[in-house]
Parts: sequence; C-alpha cells; structure tokens
Amino acid sequence: MAIKNLSIRIDEELLHKVHVVADYEGRSANSQILILIRRCVEQYEKEHGTIELGGNRK
Repeated sequence: MAIKNLSIRIDEELLHKVHVVADYEGRSANSQILILIRRCVEQYEKEHGTIELGGNRK
C-alpha cells in the first residue's frame, strides 16, 4: 500500500495537546494521529460493517 500525504488545518492549541499526548505515549505526533484515525475507522466498521473500497481512491 502506498503512503500518501494529507495536510490538515488544526487549531494551534489542539496541535500542542496532540504533541503532549504523543510525547507521553512515546510517539511522534504523526504516529499518534494515525493511531487515532485507525481507531476511528475500526469503531465505524464495528458499528456499520467493513468499508468496501472499489475503484480509484485518492
């Protein structure tokens, strides 16, 4: 699977808090955000079923 870049707009205070949590967990902010995204998708799929991907995705 290819690794893609994603730019987001985030409030400075929230970004700082993400860094604090990531540091506490011994991770980079990027890794921490990926973990949170994975948990979100896992929770969605648990409630709604597996997300089936087809065709070209961005």
